[in-house]
Amino acid sequence: MTFVLQARAELFPKLSAVDMPDDLAQFEATYLQGDGRFLVARNDGQIVAAIGYLPYDHRFSQLNYQNRKTVEVVRLFVLPAFRRFGLAGRLYRALEALAQAEGVEVVYLHTHPFLPGAIDFWVRQGFALVDVEADLVWQTTHMQRLL
Repeated sequence: MTFVLQARAELFPKLSAVDMPDDLAQFEATYLQGDGRFLVARNDGQIVAAIGYLPYDHRFSQLNYQNRKTVEVVRLFVLPAFRRFGLAGRLYRALEALAQAEGVEVVYLHTHPFLPGAIDFWVRQGFALVDVEADLVWQTTHMQRLL
């Protein structure tokens, strides 16, 4: 969990000063015992990348995933020294395989244009753009992949 908190602080410094997200505060109950899944990649025992998913919570009113088993990709981060080697793609494909095995129909995520390469990465993974919010700061970009 320390790895994820450090990544969150790097990507979103203003958010990291606020309360810890529920999924991280209750990591074991959420990812190990609950319906979430979490994968890590290690190099010489050190975590160098992570990704997870959670059941989608329907918090964005413009998205309608009713009656479809949907999960949300969360917490993708790769240490800078390990980027550009395909590690994030391999981690995502492993996560998607778990989702398929559990009968997931839609994989959803949101990202932001200020995260370098994020939108292009997800397009290469087969995600389609669903909506871009008009907020001038975040421009939250919603994407999905049908399984």
